[in-house]
Amino acid sequence: MNDSVLYAMDGPVAVITLNRPERLNAMDQAMLEQLTAAADRAEQDDQIRAVVLTGAGNGFSSGFDLKAQALATPNGIDEWRPVLRRDFDACMKFWHLGKPTVAAVHGPALAGACELAMACDITIAAEGAIFGEPELRFGAGIVVMLLPWLVGVKRAKEIILLGLDRIDAREAAQIGLINRVVPEGTHLKAALSVAQQLARVDRPLMAETKRAINRAYAIMGLDEALEEGLEIDTVIEGQGMPTKARFLEITREKGLRAALDWRDRKR
Repeated sequence: MNDSVLYAMDGPVAVITLNRPERLNAMDQAMLEQLTAAADRAEQDDQIRAVVLTGAGNGFSSGFDLKAQALATPNGIDEWRPVLRRDFDACMKFWHLGKPTVAAVHGPALAGACELAMACDITIAAEGAIFGEPELRFGAGIVVMLLPWLVGVKRAKEIILLGLDRIDAREAAQIGLINRVVPEGTHLKAALSVAQQLARVDRPLMAETKRAINRAYAIMGLDEALEEGLEIDTVIEGQGMPTKARFLEITREKGLRAALDWRDRKR
C-alpha cells in the first residue's frame, strides 16, 4: 500500500504530496500524522531550504475525511479533542515551520484543505482550482479559523456562514485567499520555481523574517484567536449538531456521495 503522504527532494526544496488520489486526498488521521512527520523531516534537514505542498491525482484535497468520521465517529468533547487538535496542528505546522512553505493547488481545496493551503506562506493555484469552507452546511464547525485574517471579516463571514465552496482561483486571488493563479497544469512547476527563489535567501535571514511576520500577527492576537476557535469547534463537535448526525448517518447507510447530495438539496 502506498504511503498517504509522499516526500521527495528537488535540490534544496522538499516536495510533500498528499497521496490518497482515490479519495481526492481526503485527510484522515493517519494522513495527518504522516503529514506532520514529513514537515518535521523537512524542518530538521539542513539541506532543505523551502517546502512545496501539493496533492496527487485530480485535486489538492477535499478536506478532512468525512467517510472516516462516519465509520468511527468520536463521541463527546473528550474524544473529539485529540482528533481536532491533530487536524489543527497538522495545518498550522506549515504556518509555523521555520522554512518557507508554498502550496501548489489544483482542483478542489475545501474545508480543512482550504485551511491547510491558507496556512502555507505562499499559495499558488491552477486556473481550475476551487476553494471553500462548506462545513456549516453539514453541521460541522471550522477547525482552523484563518480565513478572517486573510480576506477580512465581511468576506470571511459570507464564505463561512453560507458555506461557500465554489470560489474559483481568480476570485480567491482577488480577495487575498491565495497569492497567484497560473495556467492549468503548471501549478507545481510554478510553486517549485518560487520555492527555488526562496531557497536562495540566506537561511537565518529567511527563518527570522518569517518569524517576525508571524510574530506581528501573534501580537495582534492570531494565535490566541485560533486556539479559541479550536476550542469552540471542539464544543460544537462534542455536543453534536443534528445536521452533522444526519449527514454521517446517510454516509454510513448510502455513501458519501448520497450525503453530499442531501446536503446540497438543503441549500
